[in-house]
Amino acid sequence: MRLRTKAIIAASLAGLVAWYLTSPTKLNRNDWQNPVGDVARGARAFNIGGCASCHMDKGAKGESRLRLGGGQAFATPFGTFYAPNISPSAEGIAGWSALNLANALLRGVSPDGAHYYPAFPYSSYTRLTQQDVADLKVYLDTLPPVSRVNTPHNLAFPFNIRRSNGVWKLLFLRDDPVVASTEPLGQYLVEGLGHCAECHTPRNALGGLDRSRWLAGAPNPEGKGRIPNLTPAGPLASWSVEDIAYYLESGFTPDYDTAGSTMVEVVENLSRATAADLLAIARYLKALPTVPNP
Repeated sequence: MRLRTKAIIAASLAGLVAWYLTSPTKLNRNDWQNPVGDVARGARAFNIGGCASCHMDKGAKGESRLRLGGGQAFATPFGTFYAPNISPSAEGIAGWSALNLANALLRGVSPDGAHYYPAFPYSSYTRLTQQDVADLKVYLDTLPPVSRVNTPHNLAFPFNIRRSNGVWKLLFLRDDPVVASTEPLGQYLVEGLGHCAECHTPRNALGGLDRSRWLAGAPNPEGKGRIPNLTPAGPLASWSVEDIAYYLESGFTPDYDTAGSTMVEVVENLSRATAADLLAIARYLKALPTVPNP
């Protein structure tokens, strides 16, 4: 009986420790510097961050790209995720503060203190500066409100247990630089705001990015072919810095081919970036360590 009691106590303590370790962790008021946002800078962060691609209606063009009512479905091995409404409406983020947005982007935590699933690429956005977050918030507030209720994710057990994301974060959520780089702006845009690794880096069985194969290509989430290797083992090896920057702006390769698949959306977003931003991204990519194709 004593042994059983000790086992129950030990299990209870282990459960309490696990519950504590997987608790959502927010920025506190002392962490948040409350910078003043700027709409023009926010538009830059919005475009490089690719917000419209996931949160607009699929295939939207022109001004319709700025109607961020969510609803797009993203099928994964863990189930189907649905992009939420991030327009400035009651169903979206109208009542959010910049600190709420910072907690979502930097910590993967909702205003009501729940974990977000990492289908939302906060594992990259956690590297964003507070200034970019504040700028993004004031820009989002200028966009048209869309009245659409969020569609619940359709996930299998145990992935439908939201608390399990706390374990995922303990294992994989890091904000340190991934590779050594002499191009700080390019590193920030690729590893953080542009979240290039979310598609171009392979994942392990739990959905964490395999940092040992950083930007070395991965299966296409749409199920067709592979996302290319961006290291010198891939097709960019023969491209110049200027070739890469021009491709990101126009979608045209040096041999006059054009971007396809989900890269079309990336080019749509990056075509609005500055020449300095695109060249910084290109310099970062050209200096990546070589990772062979699988």
